[in-house]
Amino acid sequence: MNAETFGKNGLYFDELNKIRILDPAVAQETNELKEECKEFVDKIAEFQKIVDGFIQIVDNLEKEVEKAKVKALGSRNQLKSVTKQRESQQQQLQVLILEKKIQLERLRIQYESLKKEEADQNELIEQFLLQN
Repeated sequence: MNAETFGKNGLYFDELNKIRILDPAVAQETNELKEECKEFVDKIAEFQKIVDGFIQIVDNLEKEVEKAKVKALGSRNQLKSVTKQRESQQQQLQVLILEKKIQLERLRIQYESLKKEEADQNELIEQFLLQN
């Protein structure tokens, strides 16, 4: 029997002259496909590692952004608080200035009154001394 006869019956000889039930060309293509699949799976695994690394970097960046956001909100609130405190302090100082102006005016009027009274008393003393 020759190789063709065996091939018709579904038996084949490989390069080592061993009997096979699969056509050597199909077996070779199957092995090539198996290798390509292995390479594909390896590339997918490598891609998955890269994606996992990228996701980790993005997660870390997200955490840093969130921290910065919270810090910025805190700073903004603190700035608003300081601004309100300064406005309140400014209003208090304006009220104090107004009170001091009123006190100054009262003291000026009192001073003028005392000056007038002193002048009147000095005039009275002079008249009394001139009469004696």
